Amino acid sequence: MLENKIGMIFGVANKRSIAWACASACAEHGARQAFTYQGDRLKENVEKLAGELTDSLVVPCDVTDQSEVDAAFAAVNDKYGRLDYLIHSIAFAPREALEGEFVTTTRDAFRTALEISAFSLTQVSLAAAPLMKDGGSIVTMSYYGAEKVVQNYNVMGVAKAALEASTRYLAADLGKQNIRVNAISAGPINTLSARGVKNMGSLLGYVGEKSPLKRNVTAAEVGNTALFLVSDLASGITGETIYVDCGYNIMGI
Repeated sequence: MLENKIGMIFGVANKRSIAWACASACAEHGARQAFTYQGDRLKENVEKLAGELTDSLVVPCDVTDQSEVDAAFAAVNDKYGRLDYLIHSIAFAPREALEGEFVTTTRDAFRTALEISAFSLTQVSLAAAPLMKDGGSIVTMSYYGAEKVVQNYNVMGVAKAALEASTRYLAADLGKQNIRVNAISAGPINTLSARGVKNMGSLLGYVGEKSPLKRNVTAAEVGNTALFLVSDLASGITGETIYVDCGYNIMGI
């Protein structure tokens, strides 16, 4: 499905990361991929995982440093000469902003959350577009807290709302280059980043009970959806937010 395709993955922290599930699904179907990491703390993990795959590349990339973003895409161009898809799975807000009430969010926490979690999609899309010489696909990761209030999700919900809006605007801008941009709204998954949200365990239990499938979604299921979206099977889909949450988003009271 992805033979001879080149991908770039943002957001792998460890083997439980949604980004790694996406990368694994794509690799199983023939893709070669570049991986970014933010800070030396994650370098070893990412290098070890990427080393399990064929012809991979690992580069540092802190999206708050434009020079690192430029260097990362230059490295991809040097090694592969092009890019067919990009998976954006990065988000961050200070821990204290993910508990208590949203109204107490500080200016710095708001700026940080929106820059890293939302603006970075536009930032990497702009850098990726020139490498997508024959068109391409960009996929980002959202969450239901963008649409409805989820306790303790707070400023991250606002950031994800901005991310989903950005998906639509980017799809409109990049469509003329045959570049598709979509978001996956995944149900809660017990990843390293999700643990930063207070009472995540209770949220997982509630969603698992209330969803139509009576369980929580898995990272592998999200990865398979990303595989579909970056493949030619999804050639007519752009600007969409696709829910992969065992149906939880359809439920009312």
